Amino acid sequence: MTISQALSAAAALGVARLDAQLLLLHVLGRGLRDRAWLIAHDEEDPGAGPKERFLALCGRRSAGEPLAYLTGEKEFFGLTLQVDARVLVPRPDTETVVEWALEVLRDCSAPRVLDLGTGSGAIALAIQSARPDAQVEAVDRSGDALEVASDNARRLGLPVRFRQASWLHGAGHYDLIASNPPYIAGADTHLPDLNHEPRDALVAGQDGLDDLRVIIAAAPGHLERGGWLLLEHGWDQAEAVRALLVGAGFGSVDSRNDLAGIERCSGGRWLELG
Repeated sequence: MTISQALSAAAALGVARLDAQLLLLHVLGRGLRDRAWLIAHDEEDPGAGPKERFLALCGRRSAGEPLAYLTGEKEFFGLTLQVDARVLVPRPDTETVVEWALEVLRDCSAPRVLDLGTGSGAIALAIQSARPDAQVEAVDRSGDALEVASDNARRLGLPVRFRQASWLHGAGHYDLIASNPPYIAGADTHLPDLNHEPRDALVAGQDGLDDLRVIIAAAPGHLERGGWLLLEHGWDQAEAVRALLVGAGFGSVDSRNDLAGIERCSGGRWLELG
């Protein structure tokens, strides 16, 4: 079986061509950006071992397992993060939070930053990478998730401090609090499509707002005057999250769009003494 035939076999299993190419590069021990190599060597035989591993991974992919779990890595904000089933796969939507965070921190010297529910460490590590002067702390209630995040920090050489906690329990005071918390409603019809990812990191009550309510209510007690709270949320939750922020006393409340033009992140500035 040649590389071309292997990719055709993947297509017959219902695996998208790009996913199949990345899986084949993975089993061949090549970089995931080396797709041009596959095209140049499409008549070569990858060998029996790689072929078997490739087809096994294609079977798992066709069953809905995320590509990042199969390759063990995911690109986020220019960083290659190692991921597995202990954490959510970082999404491009979450880069909206990072971009906004870096914007509000632009004029802040040595800012103190907290990432709530860090998972793989994506938000915390991206901010620390872009702002080496920042004091970045990240928390998660899952010890398994913190193992993944800590491993990523060590591999990338980024000095983020990790701590196991539920949201703001035991937190100090910060110039910025950012979070991509669970925000999917318990009865959401899309949940079956996400059954390979940790449910605790996805679902937040009947309307998906339970954890967002907890964070917004507690954040004022942990923000410096002028500090920001930035939150990722569902595609249809921006209005509700803005209302929660206004109700909690935040000013400059606004939302930002993701790459698809959907309001995916909302935040506000705390102007009272924390």
